[in-house]
Amino acid sequence: MIPALTNLQPEPVWKHFDKLAAIPRASTKEAAARDYVRTVATKLGLESVQDKVGNLVVRKPARPGREAAPMALLQGHLDMVCEKNEGTVHNFDVDPIKIIRVGEWLKADGTTLGSDNGVGVAAALAVMESDNIAHGPLEFVFTIDEETGLTGAAEFPGGLLKSKYFLNLDNEEIGTICIGCSGGIKTMARRKVGLHPAGAGSAWRIKVSGLKGGHSGVDIHQGRGNALRILGGVLQVLLDRLPVEVAEINGGSAQNAIPREAAAVVLLDPSRESDLKSQVAAAEAGYKADLGGFDSGLQITVEKAERPTRVFDANDAKQTVALLASLHHGVLAMSPDVAELVQTSTNLAVVTTKGDAVEIVTSQRSAIESSMLAAARMVATVCKMAGFEVEHAGKYPGWKPEPNSDIVRKLQEVHKKLFGEPAKLIAMHAGLECGVIGEKYPGMQMASFGPTIESPHSPNERVQIASVEKFWNYLKLVLENL
Repeated sequence: MIPALTNLQPEPVWKHFDKLAAIPRASTKEAAARDYVRTVATKLGLESVQDKVGNLVVRKPARPGREAAPMALLQGHLDMVCEKNEGTVHNFDVDPIKIIRVGEWLKADGTTLGSDNGVGVAAALAVMESDNIAHGPLEFVFTIDEETGLTGAAEFPGGLLKSKYFLNLDNEEIGTICIGCSGGIKTMARRKVGLHPAGAGSAWRIKVSGLKGGHSGVDIHQGRGNALRILGGVLQVLLDRLPVEVAEINGGSAQNAIPREAAAVVLLDPSRESDLKSQVAAAEAGYKADLGGFDSGLQITVEKAERPTRVFDANDAKQTVALLASLHHGVLAMSPDVAELVQTSTNLAVVTTKGDAVEIVTSQRSAIESSMLAAARMVATVCKMAGFEVEHAGKYPGWKPEPNSDIVRKLQEVHKKLFGEPAKLIAMHAGLECGVIGEKYPGMQMASFGPTIESPHSPNERVQIASVEKFWNYLKLVLENL
């Protein structure tokens, strides 16, 4: 076992988390993780079914005496977000996650940890292996490709599941029960840019880094900086004040992550180096003042770069940069019904330069479908005004809260019995697979809970050790009381 996990409780959960940390499981590359789950099920003599896209369902009979209990399912996703700090040497396709302990928390060494949703999957496997939990009949659902758009859940077939209760293990705050989530859609823009041979200037790399990033749903209201918007604003100032030429713009890594880093390569006469650095320094000071304590680690640097052979035509550079500086990022509306819940938002997520094309990926979320679609139209309209072609994809439904459902009542009774008080009921400004799968199973009652995980989708991701034991004890007691 990884040294950081040695002697931690609950051992059945950490044992499987240890195994999962050694298995590369980027989105769409979960085959080895799925094989591990299937191996555990096979050794236990349990039935498993794989659907056409790679989701896995395992069934376990009730403990003797609990056969008449309603069937419940435990669900988690096999994939993880693969983010690393610049300078961290790590290949997510082959390298195990290097877990370290920092006080009462576990994190990874320069990469995402995979506690989202590795702890939930590990807990489900621990229940699968258990012989001392008095549970009713169970189904286990392990989905693929959750992090890049809930693909596994979207393709999950109807008619396969038999459960009355759906327990999603992907919530990220102990003491809370999630009973609703937003829907989402991806809006992508693409524009061909004119290119001409690079002039005689020196090449410089303008880089935005040091931002917190985070989940583009649950962290969208935190006031954190968006590296792409900041870079767009810096480049817009440079194009207005200096004879720079733009060669490439790249940044962000995933549609559901707030971009932490972005960079552009520009050309400028070497005699203007001091002017370039002065303008960038002034821009950095302005953005630091704007972000304040929300994201105090911002850095905007200028460094020598390899000379490109071609650069953008001037008008194409101006329009592309103006779009990045102008596209909205952040909260569009707060919920009038649930305190402190974001209702509608948009995230400027990824920009890439590929040959003579610039591609932009954004995502919009809302608990109200009409608001989500309106936000997507707004983003599309601005992109089209800048000469970009636009398409939408990856639409998924939200999940309407049902605070008076039978499953919520049962979960609250157990929570009060175990912890002395009811859990806080929340709704999530993020897509949860229960909303997507549940739409295909009308009448199935759903809830989501889990341990405390901070800064998912970034290398700052960490899981609170004590919360995992509380989560495990709660899960066991819930299963015994359904």
